[in-house]
Amino acid sequence: MAKHYSNLEAVPYDLRLLEKDTENVYKTIAILAKRANQISQKQKEELNAKLADFAPVNDNLEEFYENKEQIELSVQYEKLPKPSSLALTEFLNDEIYFKEPELDTNTNSLD
Repeated sequence: MAKHYSNLEAVPYDLRLLEKDTENVYKTIAILAKRANQISQKQKEELNAKLADFAPVNDNLEEFYENKEQIELSVQYEKLPKPSSLALTEFLNDEIYFKEPELDTNTNSLD
């Protein structure tokens, strides 16, 4: 099981670990990028849903105030591990399902 590191640590990885399932490090990077994007979108949706509770009832821009709970919530999300780090941990723990699209052998790119 891969250990999860904090956002501040630079951790070297053996490239052979990254290509163990795909046999191609570039395919692995593409898979990790897609998974990191999924994680990022989910976190963004969760944060926006929680921040919607703090939306002002009136649209008066002059009545701006700081909400301590809103700031704490934002700081909490900023401290979460990076989506790319989470995706890498999931990949190394074999928690990511992926499949390659089948190539259509009937098409000819020279046509």
